[in-house]
Amino acid sequence: MNRIMGRYNASLRDEMARLGLTTPKMRSLAVLSVVDGLLIGELAVYAVVENSTLSRALDGLEADGLVRRQSDSADSRATRIYLTEHGRSTFDRIWPHMEVSYRHMFRGVDEAEMHAFVGTLQTILRNIRKHDF
Repeated sequence: MNRIMGRYNASLRDEMARLGLTTPKMRSLAVLSVVDGLLIGELAVYAVVENSTLSRALDGLEADGLVRRQSDSADSRATRIYLTEHGRSTFDRIWPHMEVSYRHMFRGVDEAEMHAFVGTLQTILRNIRKHDF
């Protein structure tokens, strides 16, 4: 699995560099494009990024105007992360490259087999889940 994800990330490296993104930054934008306004800890889990690495990535994303931090309305000690319009447009620029890389990984795999494989991975993720979200 590490080798597969390593090759996938490597296939995106040039485009990420053009956009000023690293893998943790790209993963954060991808997650926020689907579920905006996550708590930092939740974002770390979904993006599969260590908290310390995510903290540095968020500093850079915020400095570049791609995300904004906001105190949680229910708990002022907690911070939520939101995608800005600039963050959305940056993600929209990398998404086609992500999709091409994804499709390339499944080249020669018929659709039913691909769905079964992805479904199995989702089941494994649920089985090893440490968080309730």
